[in-house]
Amino acid sequence: MLESLIKGFIVGIGVSVPLGPLGVLCVQKTLGKGRNSGLITGMGAAISDTVFAAIAVMGLAYIQNLVNSYESFVLMIGGLIVALIGVKVFFTNPIKQIRRPKGSSKKHLTDFFSAVAMTITNPGSVFLILGMFAFVGLEINAESAGRIISATLGGVFLGASFWWYILSTSINVFRNKFRLRQLFMINRVSGIVIIALGLISFFDGLWHVISPYLFSLI
Repeated sequence: MLESLIKGFIVGIGVSVPLGPLGVLCVQKTLGKGRNSGLITGMGAAISDTVFAAIAVMGLAYIQNLVNSYESFVLMIGGLIVALIGVKVFFTNPIKQIRRPKGSSKKHLTDFFSAVAMTITNPGSVFLILGMFAFVGLEINAESAGRIISATLGGVFLGASFWWYILSTSINVFRNKFRLRQLFMINRVSGIVIIALGLISFFDGLWHVISPYLFSLI
């Protein structure tokens, strides 16, 4: 049980640390709206990663084949969603974010579901989780399968949550040192980075769709 929890914790941190579009969004939310916003954004990712981990543990071969079959379309749809979130970040006014009342549950829900959307539509998360499970050497036997899976998934959630807490708290330390003009620039740069990553994903998926037809014409 403890071993499975630790392995899951390692997987949770391992899938969260790479600073992709979600990491950029977490940093931007923390600087613009405070630690709670950044943490809730990360928690959306942590829950999504735990769902991916559950799917991976209970059907490794099936989910891998499924993702392989529809990878191009998931990349395209996910890329567009990420790019649209990037556009929203780009045009966000940091002054309004700072003046917004601090316990705005509606805005926190928006942060949460934005993170869920970005994670769920990223097929790379599945492969990363599969790779991490292979790395830690997860073994499930028939006698204690339920307990091992529960402990592993609990560890994944705790590991991912721990990382997002550390990131949002660390960034929040420097938040008050930024001026409004710098926050505007951070929003612009963050938006451009997220849009670029989303478009890369979209065109990668599009290339996988059209390349067979292009090569057949040659």
